[in-house]
Amino acid sequence: NPRQGMQNQKQNAQQVTQQVEQIKKFEGKTSFGMSVFNLSNAIMGSGILGLSYAMSNTGIVLFLILLTCIAALSCYSVHLLLRSAGVVGIRAYEQLGMRAFGHPGKIVAAIIITLHNIGAMSSYLFIVKSELPLVIQAFLGQTSSSDDWFMNGNYLIIIVTVGIILPLALMKHLGYLGYTSGFSLSCMVFFLSVIYKKFKIACPLEVFGNYSVTTDVSEDSFTLLLDLQTAYTIPILAFAFVCHPEVLPIYTELSNPTKRRMQNIGNVSILGMFIMYFLTATFGYLTFYGNTEAELLHTYSKVDPLDTLILCVRLAVLVAVTLTVPVVLFPIRRALLQLLFPGKSFHWLRHIAIALCLLFVVNLLVILVPNIRDIFGITGATTAPSLIFILPGLFYIRIVPTDQEPMNSRPKIQAACFTALGFIFMSMSLTFIGIDWMTGEKRNLGGH
Repeated sequence: NPRQGMQNQKQNAQQVTQQVEQIKKFEGKTSFGMSVFNLSNAIMGSGILGLSYAMSNTGIVLFLILLTCIAALSCYSVHLLLRSAGVVGIRAYEQLGMRAFGHPGKIVAAIIITLHNIGAMSSYLFIVKSELPLVIQAFLGQTSSSDDWFMNGNYLIIIVTVGIILPLALMKHLGYLGYTSGFSLSCMVFFLSVIYKKFKIACPLEVFGNYSVTTDVSEDSFTLLLDLQTAYTIPILAFAFVCHPEVLPIYTELSNPTKRRMQNIGNVSILGMFIMYFLTATFGYLTFYGNTEAELLHTYSKVDPLDTLILCVRLAVLVAVTLTVPVVLFPIRRALLQLLFPGKSFHWLRHIAIALCLLFVVNLLVILVPNIRDIFGITGATTAPSLIFILPGLFYIRIVPTDQEPMNSRPKIQAACFTALGFIFMSMSLTFIGIDWMTGEKRNLGGH
């Protein structure tokens, strides 16, 4: 029915106009530094624990090339998002979907953000579930686990969720979390102590207890092993740089929000994480070579489960991932509000109810699924390329008017190639994960 179609278009246009007016009324108060902290905290996830393992599969040179490419592509992706948002004055990922493809675009964007961030929150709580009992065990001076309730990861994640994550998730604005983000980031910087440990651990490894390791550390450690495991490296790196749903909410709350200022925040955050990722991956790999495990901290416990420095790093990682969960929860809540209550003003009851439901679902996932990494294999291989490559490219092509940039102009062609790269990356990742599952090899890989 053409008349009904016209009415739907008018309604969509009215909703977008309301959103733009709300943004214009809202005056951001978050400083440049705080915004960098927030975005850096959104970038840095549990993926940092899997980077040394990725490097042990590729060698240093190929790893550096791949890391540089993914970081540069992430910066370009932020540029596409900001350019699309600037043209229409929208600062919500789902509303860009609405403007580009109507209501279906909005729904698809909201679903992808929700799935990706639920996966990310689950991976953070999974680290709490596996690492916190080991920290308590080390504090008690035990070298083996016991059956006490406070050594049970399932009880511990519920306590952490109710006591720390929930109060932070109930804050009204993302900007307030800049303080916890700064603290969380400084905790993760402590992870760089792997550089110090490189010079303290003997090579070949002198292991603790009953562990057995391969002590052959030959020149082959540096060869580029282009096999199935190498193909897994690109998804690990891509997940390590996903921050795109958080870019627009942070832009909305930025004081003096200009495109150039927000792009600089994106560039500084990505560059900082690039340096940190490369240093931790390199020195973690040079410490263990072929013995590097998918979760780096677990490798250190083979050497000495009561090592004080690694205990401090474990604690710092736990604090960092716990404080990142509320930052990741904000875009999901925003996406769900856009989807379920479009055009409605802020209401505390909705704000609190969505946070409670999300945290309940994530806790349930982490408790019930014994190995959540296989689920991440699928969701990560689909949602990460969608958020970094496919959606920003499509938004740019659809939203930037053809009278400003024709379809055959260089920026539009670049955006189209960028989107195609996302589809290639997605199909490649899913293919390799499929082969991996069919051959029955289960690998513990670091998610974002």
